[in-house]
Amino acid sequence: MYDMGTRKRALALVAQGRSLNAVSKETGVSRAAIRSWLTRVEPRGHSARPCPRCQDIPTPPANQAAYAYLLGLYLGDGCINAHRRGVYFIRIVLDNAWPGIIGACEAALRSVRPDNSVCRVRKQGCVAVTGSSKHWPCLIPQHGPGLKHNRKIALEPWQQAVVDTHPWDFIRGLIHSDGCRVTNWTEKVINGERKRYEYPRYFFTNLSADIRQLYTDTLDKVGVDWKQPNSRNISVARRASVALMDTHVGPKY
Repeated sequence: MYDMGTRKRALALVAQGRSLNAVSKETGVSRAAIRSWLTRVEPRGHSARPCPRCQDIPTPPANQAAYAYLLGLYLGDGCINAHRRGVYFIRIVLDNAWPGIIGACEAALRSVRPDNSVCRVRKQGCVAVTGSSKHWPCLIPQHGPGLKHNRKIALEPWQQAVVDTHPWDFIRGLIHSDGCRVTNWTEKVINGERKRYEYPRYFFTNLSADIRQLYTDTLDKVGVDWKQPNSRNISVARRASVALMDTHVGPKY
C-alpha cells in the first residue's frame, strides 16, 4: 500500500510528460500501479462518484460556483490533454506571484472532481495545477485541438445556465487567469498647479473574440460598464463599476 505522497509524486512526474516506464524507474512503483492511479489516486475501497454529465439524466457539477470559477480559469490559462487509457489531464498554468489563486484553483479542481488526482507541477516562474480524470471533456466540452483563439468557443446550454447563476465566480476565474487590476494615473493642471491623479481599473486580455464576448456578456448581466480600447483588451474603468468589481473580484493575491 503506497501512501498518498508517493502516489501524488508519481502522478506529478507523469503530468510533466514523463513516460510510465521512466516514472516507475525513478519512484520504484510498478507501471501498473501508476496506470491505475491515473484513473483514481485513492486506495481501492473508496467509492468514486459518477460524472454528472454521463448519467442517464445529465446534471451540472454539484458545486456550480466552483465549476463556474474553474471554467473561467480554463478559458484563460487552461488546456486539456489526452493521456493513456482514456485519461485526460487538465492543466491551469498560474504565476508563482499569486499563491492564493493557485490554492483557489486547486480547491476548485478538487471540488469539481473530488475523487480524482490533483497536483501542482512546478515550472520556471509558474505552477501548472493539474487534475486527471476520464471526464474532463464531458465537463469542459470547449476542449479541442489547436489554440482557443483559432477555433470556436461557445458554452453549452447547461454551462450557460451555471454561469448565469454564478456570474461573479465565472468573472473572477477569467480575471484570475487573463486579467488584472491596475492603478492608472494622469496629470492635470488646476489653477496653475500640476496635480497627479490615480485611479484603479480592471483589464482582461485574450486573443479569442469568443472568450472576450463571454466575458463582456457576463459583465453586462451584472451591471458592469466596460470598453474595448483595442483588439484584445477589455477595460473596466468607471468608478461605480470598479467598485462593483472590487466587491466581487478584487486584486490578485
